[in-house]
Amino acid sequence: MNFSLRIVLNTTPEQLARLQALQAAFAALCNALAPTVQQTRVWNRVALHHLAYRSLRERFPDMGSQMVCNAIYSVSRTSRLIFQHPHSPFNLVKLGGRPLPLLRFSDTCPVYFDRHTLSARNGQLSMFTLDGRMRFALALQPADEANFNEKKLREIALLRQPAGQFELTFLFGDLQDASPSEAAMLKDVDIPEYVLVEDAP
Repeated sequence: MNFSLRIVLNTTPEQLARLQALQAAFAALCNALAPTVQQTRVWNRVALHHLAYRSLRERFPDMGSQMVCNAIYSVSRTSRLIFQHPHSPFNLVKLGGRPLPLLRFSDTCPVYFDRHTLSARNGQLSMFTLDGRMRFALALQPADEANFNEKKLREIALLRQPAGQFELTFLFGDLQDASPSEAAMLKDVDIPEYVLVEDAP
């Protein structure tokens, strides 16, 4: 069974600016990768990694290797929803032989993390930013702390709320559970508001 935990970050103005800069840089990374999906029709995460990882690392050295991997995950995840969901207007079957549209990620897109770029231990949250680690006090309920220690952490995303606050969402689940993308495939498609789908010229 998949379940999630949301943590609102209590940020100073300086921390808020750093998170906004990270979000904009992550969006730029996703937008640099999106044309590869459009041109090759490849969005499988592993295949996309082989196609683009090296060039992305060279173009975005400040993001580090793990954040490049997380951006590949983001583009793969979003492409799968938009191009494979049976109810999507951009489903491959509906497109037929027409070129794929281009996905454009806004500066408010989620930033995905993993255990290398974000850690939670001893009452403290430590996360990657463009200018070093940022730390927050983390007060977890005993049940939530047990989840961190015992459950499979499937996804970590940094989201910006309409009011400007940032929050982290943690998705836990067992290995046999459907992935977030697979779960989304079972529902009506809802193209994320942070993605613009541009028709090919």
